Amino acid sequence: MAAPHTSHQPSDDTATNAPLRRIVIVGGGTAGWMAAASLARFLRNLKCDIQLVESEQIGTVGVGEATIPPIMNFIRVLGIDEDDLIRQTNATFKLGIRFQDWTRLGHSYFHPFGHTGFEMEGIGFPAYWMRQRLAGAAAPLEEYSLQAQAAAHNRFMRPVKAPGSPLEGITYALHFDAALFARYLRTYSEARGVTRVEGKVVKVDLRPEDGFIDALRLEDGRRVEGDFFIDCSGFRGLLIEEALQAGYENWQSYLPCDSAVAVPSERAGAPPSYTLATAREAGWQWRIPLQHREGNGVVYARDFLDDEAARETLLANLVGKPLADPRILRFVTGRRRETWKRNCLSLGLASGFLEPLESTSIHMVHRGLALFIQMLPDRRCEPADIARYNRMVAFEYERIRDFLVLHYATNERRDTDFWRHCAGIEWPDSLKSKIELFQSHGRIQREDTELFPEQSWLYVFTGQGLVPRRYDPLTDLLDPEKMRGALANIHDVIGRVVQTMPHHQAFIDRYCAAQS
Repeated sequence: MAAPHTSHQPSDDTATNAPLRRIVIVGGGTAGWMAAASLARFLRNLKCDIQLVESEQIGTVGVGEATIPPIMNFIRVLGIDEDDLIRQTNATFKLGIRFQDWTRLGHSYFHPFGHTGFEMEGIGFPAYWMRQRLAGAAAPLEEYSLQAQAAAHNRFMRPVKAPGSPLEGITYALHFDAALFARYLRTYSEARGVTRVEGKVVKVDLRPEDGFIDALRLEDGRRVEGDFFIDCSGFRGLLIEEALQAGYENWQSYLPCDSAVAVPSERAGAPPSYTLATAREAGWQWRIPLQHREGNGVVYARDFLDDEAARETLLANLVGKPLADPRILRFVTGRRRETWKRNCLSLGLASGFLEPLESTSIHMVHRGLALFIQMLPDRRCEPADIARYNRMVAFEYERIRDFLVLHYATNERRDTDFWRHCAGIEWPDSLKSKIELFQSHGRIQREDTELFPEQSWLYVFTGQGLVPRRYDPLTDLLDPEKMRGALANIHDVIGRVVQTMPHHQAFIDRYCAAQS
């Protein structure tokens, strides 16, 4: 007897798409207006109404002023004129981060952007550099990086067409005023049809049949309906947590800092082309140069330092005069258990928080938006799509977490209770396996879509004083003389090329100086 025929055609109900017709973003600031700008750009042909609800009564955190290179892709894909954005946001250029006193007092290292060196006969630069370094025949890693050497001499230029020259591969990011960046994106978004709604959300209406968000209630009684909602309401998580109870995974056992105190200060000389992160008694201090001022802050753990002592540390270590009273911020490091739940996506601080040590906060907004647009739902918000999205975002958060933990947990400092505590932090299993692999033969393997490439891990591993027990056996395939010659050539070319680059301030003055 033949088996009954089973149709693989979807039913009428599932065959018909139910496209999104109204997306509502809650909260402005950097995350909210990045979302608005991205949706306005990529969904412009879907006839989808985009509204952003924010209240002037509610401020934004606005201390995330340093970025990493993917922000340049965000700017270019939106079709934004880079020089105009830099002028309007008082931005400067960034080639990496200098870490001062992290490994031990008086020691510093640089984590640069961009590639370092080149392969030899299919074997990567890190492997043959490490072999020569262990033999005492190679210079420090930073001397082979164009970005690191340019930053050390405060030089900058954009990449140019120069076959065979490292100038073709210059990789950079920006320091900018986060409030001005949000304002710039607001203008961009509104010019492309996004509607801003002034109002404070006081209640969230859920559909009784499935728990989806149906509408927002504003303080003045207005009701804002939508098919899909994006929560950019900050740490509070007004939609994702208060209404939908997505849950939060606390990572304070790995990253003990829970507070920051921030203050702007007057510019002190020509701006460096890098972010400075200086380890302090119970945390660390950032210094971010802008065209019109500097951004400063101390990230600290209240178990080891009280607020007043943190303020004093910050003010005592400013280079320029403070321009405002220091502002205290509280946070819990971690992520939402469900970044996307039902018909609500969370972005920015509403989705999670990883302290600004490697300038990843704005990137995670960008990454979350890119994945959402890639997996754009219809009004049904299929569970399989949501589950896949959440797995991908969780993976990215966890690998960034590991990278940050590496800075703390491998320190050699024992001069304060905080640093002694950090030295005893238990490594996440995913970080432990990476460290063990590196300590064996200096190997680093990038996993799937994790943010930081092998080079970044190499710079921080070596900067934090980790040394492999043995070199990679693959390098036995290379002629030792050729390895030494390749390293000498890279070192020489980098040194000469850096001297041809203009000074950072001179480049800004020529192409993108803000109007005073």
